[in-house]
Amino acid sequence: MRTLIHDCEVVVTMDDAGREIPGGSILIDDGVITHIGLVPEEAAAGAERVDGRGTVAIPGLIHCHTHLYQTLTRVRAMDQGLFGWLKALYPVWAGLDEEWIGAAARVGLAELALSGCTTTTDHHYIFPQSGGLLEVEIEAARQLGLRFHPCRGSMDLGVSQGGLPPDSIVQDAETILAQTEDAVRRFHDPRPGSMLRIAVAPCSPFSVTQRLMVESAALARRLGVHLHTHLAETLDEEAYCTQTYGRRPVQLLDDLGWLGADVWLAHCVHITDAEVRRLAETRTGVAWCPTSNLRLGSGFAPGRALVHQGARVGLGLDGGSNDGGHLLAEVRQAVLVTRGREGAGAMSARAALRVATRGGARCLGWENIGSLEVGKRADIALFNVEGVAFAGAEADLVAALVFCTPQRVKHLLVEGRPVVRDGRLVTADEENIATYGRRVARRILQRH
Repeated sequence: MRTLIHDCEVVVTMDDAGREIPGGSILIDDGVITHIGLVPEEAAAGAERVDGRGTVAIPGLIHCHTHLYQTLTRVRAMDQGLFGWLKALYPVWAGLDEEWIGAAARVGLAELALSGCTTTTDHHYIFPQSGGLLEVEIEAARQLGLRFHPCRGSMDLGVSQGGLPPDSIVQDAETILAQTEDAVRRFHDPRPGSMLRIAVAPCSPFSVTQRLMVESAALARRLGVHLHTHLAETLDEEAYCTQTYGRRPVQLLDDLGWLGADVWLAHCVHITDAEVRRLAETRTGVAWCPTSNLRLGSGFAPGRALVHQGARVGLGLDGGSNDGGHLLAEVRQAVLVTRGREGAGAMSARAALRVATRGGARCLGWENIGSLEVGKRADIALFNVEGVAFAGAEADLVAALVFCTPQRVKHLLVEGRPVVRDGRLVTADEENIATYGRRVARRILQRH
């Protein structure tokens, strides 16, 4: 399939030089970018054409941390910090089933696509005895057309053993490791044009044993996949690690062999300058989740410092503790929270967009997405900049994407295939997704 996106207001490449091409066009052949900038007419012969006039083209946004099942339990425990929020919702989440997962995944993935996201992960760590929950969300991503990197999460440290979650929603380590290996062998596709990769993801220091952390890392490295977990999100977690293990969270993971280029961590709010440098020097990734951290009162992650030190930093929305699924809005939040803490010049719109594109690709370990360059996969988001939200913003349309009110994407292509066209999902009905999601959410609410 050949597609020509032509005459964009500007094409934002996010390449090493940071090129921005006014009036640029992009030619795609079989899911790969073959020309960018001025595309020769003969090269575009026979291509399907997408009119880019009035749009800014950017690499598809890349989402590095969320929990899709929490999409249907938003606006719960609104005045609680993380531990109180989790304790309030663990009993609700114990009722997870395939209907819940299917509805939540479709709602969450549709929101992401409409916000310009082309690749997303999901950290799912609660597995009741019945049903293939991972399979359900994989199918939802396939139907919508998003590139998907779910994490087979796990918890084996229940409250009776000193953990936070109730015993009813944890599994034993042997079951976890066997089911995780099975998921990787069945679903992980390492090829360049892959639409599906799997990561190994014990949940957090207060919900998994050290044994599971060590054996999960060994399993992931034997199978050649990446590792993911939560870390240093709150002061409560810091106190738990200090009291239980005699170490701060980053030191605990370092001692367990969990820092490295095949690892990305969610949050990293409460880390020292030395720990920032340690994450950078080990090439450990960080999923920065500013809105979730603000909503739960967790604090302010040192996103700018991590980027400045050279760490692999991407953005994450983080499920129900965000209450929304707009990834471009999270780019704006990253800019604002950094400037609020560190001053007006602390982070630019382009720096934040780079975190959400090129940075997200590095964070998840994908080498062929995150920028618009010849040879890269054709994951592209086009945002209309002609509406009322952008009137008066002609001085810098790229910065306007971030500083002005975040908009719905106009066109979204993943692997060169249309996922959103003229602001509407191509392979699914948004109204049906919303109606079904509300119905399942009401059932959950009636139970809890």
